[in-house]
Amino acid sequence: MSAVRLAAFVFAALVLQTTLARYLVRGSVGVDLVLVVVIYLSLRSGPTAGMLTGTVAGLMQDSLMTGIVGVGSLGKTLVGYLAGTVGRAFIVTQPVPRFLVFFAATLLEMTLITGLRAVVTPGPASVPAGAILAQAFGNSLVGIVLFQLTETRPRIVERQRQSRGSR
Repeated sequence: MSAVRLAAFVFAALVLQTTLARYLVRGSVGVDLVLVVVIYLSLRSGPTAGMLTGTVAGLMQDSLMTGIVGVGSLGKTLVGYLAGTVGRAFIVTQPVPRFLVFFAATLLEMTLITGLRAVVTPGPASVPAGAILAQAFGNSLVGIVLFQLTETRPRIVERQRQSRGSR
């Protein structure tokens, strides 16, 4: 996958995260579309692309949010690398293994970010376990849908071409 396509995916996720997510989730933790894209691209392109995508996407997301810049980037970088490594080491082509990778990667990223924020900022900065599990489940569902859409679209286009050619 080219760098331009990687950047387009990240930019689209950031735009959707900042504009649509607050209307769809209504104030709860919800879905982290940027993290979903980082995991998706890591599984598709490998650990190096996942690490670079996680770094850039995390810094971009951190710069838009309040708080310490770099905490989200560190979490997404680590998750991108690990998801890409898992995608290369194991066969992660079916929905259930992909769901598990998205779920585990989200748990890791949320735990890491929550822990780093607790160390760096004074006061209670913990996220409830239920919110972490809800986000992990939501990210996993969105990730599976993203894979299904990107894998079935070329087949649909090919069938349309074949049906036009047979007329």
